[in-house]
Amino acid sequence: MSLTRIQVQRATTVSPWTRDFRHLLPVPKHFQNRQTWFDPITKAVRVKDRIKYWNVVPGDQICIRGDTRKTIHEVLSINKFTNRVYLKGANLHEGKPYKTPVNRSVHYSKCMLYIGEQMGKATSVGDQPKAISVFARRIGVRDPHWDPILFRWNWKRLVLATDPYTPKAKIELQWPQPEERDHKEPNPLLDTTPEAVREITYKPPVFSLSKLISLQSGATEKAYLRTLFNPSVIPFDTSAPMEVCLTKELSNPHSRAKKQARWQAAVKRKSTLFKKFIAQELRNIDGRSIRDARAEAAFKYRQKLEEERKLEKKRRWLTKDRLAKMERKSKRKARKAERQKEKLSQLVLRDAPNQFIPGKSARRQEA
Repeated sequence: MSLTRIQVQRATTVSPWTRDFRHLLPVPKHFQNRQTWFDPITKAVRVKDRIKYWNVVPGDQICIRGDTRKTIHEVLSINKFTNRVYLKGANLHEGKPYKTPVNRSVHYSKCMLYIGEQMGKATSVGDQPKAISVFARRIGVRDPHWDPILFRWNWKRLVLATDPYTPKAKIELQWPQPEERDHKEPNPLLDTTPEAVREITYKPPVFSLSKLISLQSGATEKAYLRTLFNPSVIPFDTSAPMEVCLTKELSNPHSRAKKQARWQAAVKRKSTLFKKFIAQELRNIDGRSIRDARAEAAFKYRQKLEEERKLEKKRRWLTKDRLAKMERKSKRKARKAERQKEKLSQLVLRDAPNQFIPGKSARRQEA
């Protein structure tokens, strides 16, 4: 499965574990093209320059290579597509409150893992030896394997070279341990008491045998539905259990069993319809061969399915909103036609020369 633009843009992670090697997949070049001004900048180095086994992970303490003061920083997050390591608390816009804080990032190759401290040698006679920090200049990977229980890749981090030099060879570095979560005490005013949790509030109705027998026929449910629309005409026994009357309304129509039952019913109906068309054509064969009659039946069967599909599409299209809109439009057209008819019927022409009135003109000529 190829990468998506969102996966590359959100590649920065705070997890120290490697669950897959998808960061070694090639990134399409068009991902780096910004479609709008507000799109984030997408960056990725070449595949051959990416690191497979990351030994610098969030939670580690590092020193930047070349720093003479040997300042120790904590790793906040990493980006495996750009080989960048983000440092915790290092703000690039420090002292500029009008700018958004941005964590400082360094390249993976400039990171030296902090191992610990050791006593250094005294520089002169009478001086006490001072504790100096030891960092790993080069780290090796040993025994990489997949952990099927934790669903991640594990390996050993071995220190091959240190700064300053130490006689110890191949020191194994432990992975950073996650910080324990501080679980606050629940607020007694907002928390539910154990007595309220253990209290039984639902009491199922008592079913009698006579009512269950009457409910199986469905007459009680129909009576209940009729009572909703005509409460004063048809009486209904209000002591009947409501759970039985609302079984269809409260049940899930999208369950797997019901969808499968509807699909099986539709397949059975299509098969029955096809057999019906074949039997009808074979009864009225009219000199045709059986093969031609079956082909004619198959054609009529396909035409019938297409007609039903169009009718179903039209039925789904005619929603309540569309029907109400069509009704309003037809009423508006009817009112407009009525107004035009009324204007024409009440039209009055002013007297002017060269006007011809059929009835009066005929009587004048006779006179």
